[in-house]
Amino acid sequence: PRSRAMLQATLKLCCGIAHDHLRRLPGLKRTAVAAMQKDVRGLVVRGSRRLPSKIPRYIQRLMGKETATCPEPDGDAGPSRFPSVDLSYVARGETALQRALSILQHQPRWQAETMLDGGAAVSSAALPGLGKVFRAEAVLAVPVARLHRELFERMEQMPQWNPTLSRVKVLRRVGTDTLVTHEVAAASPGNLVGQRDFVSVRHRGRRGTAVYLVGTTAHVEPLPSQEGCIRAECRLSCIVLQPLAGDPGRTRFTWLLSMDLKASATALLGGWIPASVTNRVLPQSQADFVKHLRRHLSAAACP
Repeated sequence: PRSRAMLQATLKLCCGIAHDHLRRLPGLKRTAVAAMQKDVRGLVVRGSRRLPSKIPRYIQRLMGKETATCPEPDGDAGPSRFPSVDLSYVARGETALQRALSILQHQPRWQAETMLDGGAAVSSAALPGLGKVFRAEAVLAVPVARLHRELFERMEQMPQWNPTLSRVKVLRRVGTDTLVTHEVAAASPGNLVGQRDFVSVRHRGRRGTAVYLVGTTAHVEPLPSQEGCIRAECRLSCIVLQPLAGDPGRTRFTWLLSMDLKASATALLGGWIPASVTNRVLPQSQADFVKHLRRHLSAAACP
């Protein structure tokens, strides 16, 4: 009991002292979180009797574990079971989620970009550290669970219904809530920005009845650029799925998106992409995604 109290007190003291410094230095924050994860995981894997039988929820989240019970040591337990690179993916996903929540809570001044059929809309706002962020909003006639399944659990099937994608592959699964994916955009005639591919961390979180599906670039995953593609970066993507008030069979869909499309390979653009092109391509890609998603859901609902 004494060791347990000392561990809890030490964690609280360290977090309290470091909070302000880590908030100003996000890179240091990720390093500190990863170090704490490594130490706690080591204690759990060794089956330490000095740990409480129920691990606090915030420690579970750092560890990327859903179960709260300390595992008994077994034959294959060891440091390789929880590699630090996996912890960095979880930390990166959580950081993206917190950033998206901050944007959604503080509500910047959104400017209308385009309207879609059925009342959907795309707007934008310029935000520090992200540049221009586009927000798509729509109400879809399916429950949250169905959308959640299509957009996270069945990601690799997206090219079957979304012609703007040629391939989506899950490269790595970290626990139940974090993926590392490789997505290749489909080539299209007359596409000024050329074909792009992305290596991203995909992470899901829940707040009440809402599901948050976030994405950001996975810098630490080595994967050569695909032939004919330019490796672009997703600064931030966050799809929020909320049951419509009074009608749980429908979902309020909100999508924040900020991307760096990188230099163009075409001579037409002289090696760079004008903001006017980017500002047209990204909201249009969101509008197309919502359109194709609606068609897919509608077709699947037909007998």
